[in-house]
Amino acid sequence: MNLKNIAIGIAIIILTSFVTIYGIALLYSQPEYSSFCQEVKTAEIIETEQRCLDLGGQWNSYESSPKPEGVMGYCDRDFTCRQNYESAMKKHFKQVFYVALPIGVIVIIIGAIFFGLESVGAGLMGGGIVTLIYGAGGYWQYAENLMKFLLSLAGLIVIIYFAYWFNKRSEKKTNKRKK
Repeated sequence: MNLKNIAIGIAIIILTSFVTIYGIALLYSQPEYSSFCQEVKTAEIIETEQRCLDLGGQWNSYESSPKPEGVMGYCDRDFTCRQNYESAMKKHFKQVFYVALPIGVIVIIIGAIFFGLESVGAGLMGGGIVTLIYGAGGYWQYAENLMKFLLSLAGLIVIIYFAYWFNKRSEKKTNKRKK
């Protein structure tokens, strides 16, 4: 393989990744923090737990020393809106994951099966891999360890099987050419 083919393959990886990532972003826009938590324009000092709760915040009591004189705690004003934002982000990344996973696999398969030109096939396969990483990367922090384990195991099994299948297919083509 020459340097031109390597450069073309890398370009295809990058552009395939851009197409899939931005295509998914068109379908599923990411929630904006400002849609959940508004910027506080007043400098109100919140001294009571009840006032904090009324504003949708969470009161945090000082339990250790040193603490400010006469102050019993402080208010995290963005607590509730931040929880709502995190919930929306989790939902968003789960949707992206469920879309990116099959797209990434399909792009890898297309690159492996349908393109005889090695730089194009390898580039598409690389773009599919980046798409898988993108889809899993956002949702990974929210997924349970069991789900992470099962998805990783399934992916490993599929890739190993696919590698054996692809290499046997390539050997058959090479053997036919030699005859």
